[in-house]
Amino acid sequence: MKSLPLSVGVLLGLAVAVSRTPAAFSPKSREFDFTYQAKIKDLPVGPHVVRIWIPEAQSDAHQYVRLLKIKSSVPTEFTREGEYLNRMLYAEIRNPHSTEADFTITYRVLRNEYSKGDFQQLLRYNHDPQRATLNLKRYLEPDRLIPVTGMIKGLGDQITAGKQGPVEKARAIYNYLFHTFRYDKSGTGWGRGDAVWACDAKHGNCTDFHSAFIGMMRAEGIPARFVIGFPLPDELSQGTIPGYHCWAEFYLSHAGWVPVDISEAWQDPKKYAYFFGAVDANRVRFSAGRDLTLEPKQAGPPLNYFVYPYVEVDGKPAGKVEKDFTFQNISGSIKGAGQSASRQNGVSQP
Repeated sequence: MKSLPLSVGVLLGLAVAVSRTPAAFSPKSREFDFTYQAKIKDLPVGPHVVRIWIPEAQSDAHQYVRLLKIKSSVPTEFTREGEYLNRMLYAEIRNPHSTEADFTITYRVLRNEYSKGDFQQLLRYNHDPQRATLNLKRYLEPDRLIPVTGMIKGLGDQITAGKQGPVEKARAIYNYLFHTFRYDKSGTGWGRGDAVWACDAKHGNCTDFHSAFIGMMRAEGIPARFVIGFPLPDELSQGTIPGYHCWAEFYLSHAGWVPVDISEAWQDPKKYAYFFGAVDANRVRFSAGRDLTLEPKQAGPPLNYFVYPYVEVDGKPAGKVEKDFTFQNISGSIKGAGQSASRQNGVSQP
């Protein structure tokens, strides 16, 4: 393996000198309506079975979600897979009469800033023993595109050499990716979250940045996971969202899951210190994990990640999906905040 360039080592040293106190770059919370629209096209008519899965936003410790409306051209039900507990809307159409299926799901979301503190604050957990319990073991294992051996292990060892404890190691990997990668969606190969490709190409989008981070963290024995949803522009109160955004979290005993958002920091370097240990309220989370098995189980291979609809026809991926995501800020608070999305018997009829 090639040694790290001297310039990277200098940059790593400079990074430590950056102010470690996260500044407030956006409101601590944000309340908005989020509409997820999907049109499934080019479906076959006749003796076929069409199955459709759409991810569902749900309440957690950092966002309160209330389901306002579902409009669907076919019967649907809510399901939840057992590994990461992701929820989804599921539709099964036997002998379809139409070549299209339409879905519109509107949520009211109160999203809170998620902060576990800055580097100096997190150091108090740095030497806590890691407890790889049964629930955490999955977050130490490889995914199809996130290995924990070979190049990823070698690079992780090199970057974290001389670092003590999970916080120092996490910061070293964060620094390396911040200074060595670039946010660049040109060419091909980016966006798949292929950690080896990303470390070789040294560019990509949020998926590539955070897959590399997760792989090296796991290779160093530190549980880490992938989280995905949608970003909201800080400066706009309503509009269309062109696509997804993802970030990563690593686990500290006695502190829990600690978020990082390297690609956002790269695009706005003044937030470099902030995005190690915190993520802002300008987002909504939809799912977590990689190599996902849906519920009911899909016939095809596990999904790389789950933020857009997935469609199978007669057990094979098919159909053309048109997507549209919009948001609008609101005032006031959510009634029953902290509760799961309301449902009527778990089924929405057309």
